[in-house]
Amino acid sequence: MLAIIIPYYKKAFFEANLQSLSRQTDKRFKVYIGDDASPENPSEIIAKYSNDIDISYKKFEKNLGGTSLVKQWERCLSMMADEKWFMILGDDDALQDNCVEAFYRNMDEGDQINVYRFATVKIDAHGNKISEIYQHPTVENATDFLFRKTRSSLGEYIFNRKALAQIGFKNLPLAWYSDILAVLEFSSFGRIFTINEALAYIRISGLSISGSTQYAKLKAQATFEFYYHLLNVHRQQFIISRQKELFAALNKTYLYDKKNLTLLSKISMFYLRNFLLTDYLHFIQSVFLNLIRKK
Repeated sequence: MLAIIIPYYKKAFFEANLQSLSRQTDKRFKVYIGDDASPENPSEIIAKYSNDIDISYKKFEKNLGGTSLVKQWERCLSMMADEKWFMILGDDDALQDNCVEAFYRNMDEGDQINVYRFATVKIDAHGNKISEIYQHPTVENATDFLFRKTRSSLGEYIFNRKALAQIGFKNLPLAWYSDILAVLEFSSFGRIFTINEALAYIRISGLSISGSTQYAKLKAQATFEFYYHLLNVHRQQFIISRQKELFAALNKTYLYDKKNLTLLSKISMFYLRNFLLTDYLHFIQSVFLNLIRKK
């Protein structure tokens, strides 16, 4: 069965979230709500929908999301029973009525696919659509998805639980890029299946990390750690031309924050430790040219 995990903190859009789950045409799922010591009690809303959907709720005494969203995900995930599949849905996101039905209709019983995703559309604080519908190839290699540079949000994915047990989510700042890394690693850099006939509604508002501008430094740090991890751990998964693109993305994170000597040191040590002297010279050259252009 499918577990829908909701790491709860904000009440503003939570009723719309549960309402979308109550409207699912296929009710073969259980909802697990992990309250991150929120000052906004969701009990009244949960009670309103508890007859329509199977809900397990737990209030945690200590807030973790303020320091590590991934650790909050992990303790919410630990609430699961024996479900084989799970998704982590933001407390401000929602699902189209046919999402669960479409998942079961497309699910591969042969365990050949570990990552599914829905098509998505962005919505604003009022629930209005503010983007095109983002669809994908029905079956796509995970590395092709990475380099296609399309949008991605955690709430659009369904993962096989065995991949979670074997790998887990990487604890990046703000969990920025943690979802994309999970897609790559949980799929073993293999295939992703897209359910284009069903939509996940991803809310962009001033209350969300994606919609806020106050986390620029942490997002930059997470971006660096993401590309550093790919090159340090999974470089052989990528052909040479794509490795060069990853190196360019890694270098760009330092150029964004040139006063961060820790980043400079880590990048330099990575190049030198792997005997990538030519690539390192190109990096130093790009830093020098960037400094000249700024003068």
